[in-house]
Amino acid sequence: MFHPDKLMARAQDSGFYRWVLNLALDRLIPFNRPHGFRVLNLSELHIKTSIPYKRRNLNHIKGLHATALATLSEFTTGLLLLRVLGAKKYRIILQRMDIQYLYQGKMDATAEFRISNTWINDRIIQPLTHTESVVVPCEIKIHDLNGNQLTLTTVYWQIKSWERVKTRV
Repeated sequence: MFHPDKLMARAQDSGFYRWVLNLALDRLIPFNRPHGFRVLNLSELHIKTSIPYKRRNLNHIKGLHATALATLSEFTTGLLLLRVLGAKKYRIILQRMDIQYLYQGKMDATAEFRISNTWINDRIIQPLTHTESVVVPCEIKIHDLNGNQLTLTTVYWQIKSWERVKTRV
């Protein structure tokens, strides 16, 4: 049986398991497969992903498409939250996204998202002891390989314990 939590834990220290994780993510999230997103680094509190500069990710002026960059922000923040919280214990749903496009992407780019144990406790764990769900803002930046910042995005995730979910998947 497939255990995403175990696979993500193994992918932290192993290039082979990162490769397996990327293959699994392509199968589990078929909408993202054409983009070619890849997890480059993954730890307990940090993730770095990439988007290739390729035809499927380009807009009409041959720059990285705005929606591909937005999707990378959603993918990156959501994956780290699932890594930290556990997919079996918490349900996360995208609530909204605020994105600023700062520079036209003309090459491969990377997204990085970092959180802390204090952030998790103060914004998710403690509030969920007195409320049914929380909405957490996750700020993420995307840079091209030359270091130019392409976007500044805040992804808002609604997080709820599966025990409090009224409709089942």
